[in-house]
Amino acid sequence: MGQAGDRLASGCVCNTLRMVTRAVTQLYDDALRPSGLRVTQFSILATIAHMGEANLRQLQDALAIDQTTLTRSLSLLERGGLTERVPHPDGRIKALRLATRGRRALVVARPLWARAQQTVLRDVGTTAWTDVERRLTHLLDVAVTRRQGSRARQSRADPR
Repeated sequence: MGQAGDRLASGCVCNTLRMVTRAVTQLYDDALRPSGLRVTQFSILATIAHMGEANLRQLQDALAIDQTTLTRSLSLLERGGLTERVPHPDGRIKALRLATRGRRALVVARPLWARAQQTVLRDVGTTAWTDVERRLTHLLDVAVTRRQGSRARQSRADPR
């Protein structure tokens, strides 16, 4: 095993995934630096662009991100003029769309992201990545299902 493989020998699923996520995030952040976006911001903007407009719940579900982290990121994007609020019939719902500045940022960032993506896929191998992605998707489903079940049990046990 190489140096990175030696570091992953902890056996802890969570620790290994966090280490890999941090390293890959840094790789994409480095690639996206000329656009002024971080990969987390890029993902949020790309998701909003794909949806046309989105509310907090839709983004949480699409990105599998907690509300606190998402709210903080969305506040930064809105302050930076990359997103803007959209009127919603239910005033309690925060709906967003890309502002002109956000669309321009994506135009700059997409080819940078594509190059980072191609580099990773070339180094890992497309077939290997397809297998890893399938397995990680299953792990995500397991974790989300377990967490939802745990939260449901907690709320039944503590009705307040």
